[in-house]
Amino acid sequence: MINPFEDFKKYPYKKKEIPLDRIVRAKERVMDQIVEGYLKLVEEEVKDLVWLVENSRVFKAYSSALRTVQELDYDVDDIEELCFEIDKGRRIPYLISGPAGIYLSALCNNAKEERIRLRLHELKRTFHFLGYRLPEGKTLILEGDVGDFIGAGLSGGKLIVKGSTGNWAGAGMMRGDLFISEHTGQSTGGWMSGGEIHVDGRIRGVAKTILGGRIYQQGKLIVPRDVTARE
Repeated sequence: MINPFEDFKKYPYKKKEIPLDRIVRAKERVMDQIVEGYLKLVEEEVKDLVWLVENSRVFKAYSSALRTVQELDYDVDDIEELCFEIDKGRRIPYLISGPAGIYLSALCNNAKEERIRLRLHELKRTFHFLGYRLPEGKTLILEGDVGDFIGAGLSGGKLIVKGSTGNWAGAGMMRGDLFISEHTGQSTGGWMSGGEIHVDGRIRGVAKTILGGRIYQQGKLIVPRDVTARE
């Protein structure tokens, strides 16, 4: 039988690159840069072998993270992939929940997209400080339970948690809205000066020091208790 393709042998064959290959390599390069930035932040923050939750220390870490991510070209998918990378721990050998959440917050706040959704319910690890300083015009949706200081320093954005939070939810928030579909821990709203916190479930404890803003539990205003005295 004659091979019908025999005549094609004399034509040189040049392997063509599939466009998808270029896209995958580009995405991998971006993720490498994002991971490198995160590891650099962690190295800076563990020099003292502890990570203190102090406003000046948190802001310093956030400012450093923001400078790093402003040089990167990424999208929402890359942010979510970093969450899974940190959770799996293959390229990221250790996790410090505070800096991890701060770095993720910097990525979200600097992202081009105004609405960001992170599916965290499949993760084994819990992140703190997600939604830190979320600015006006941004909506961040967190699906799954999260850690402490969620929405800390909220700066006008809309933060939606489809799950429960740890302690100090909305700490120091200035403007914006924090919605929590399930429960929240102790010291909710500590040092907040504005904005609103809405909790559909149980609040284990409201902070003693609240400078402003409002807190609602299951639709009922609980802070401030005497609304007429503040209006």
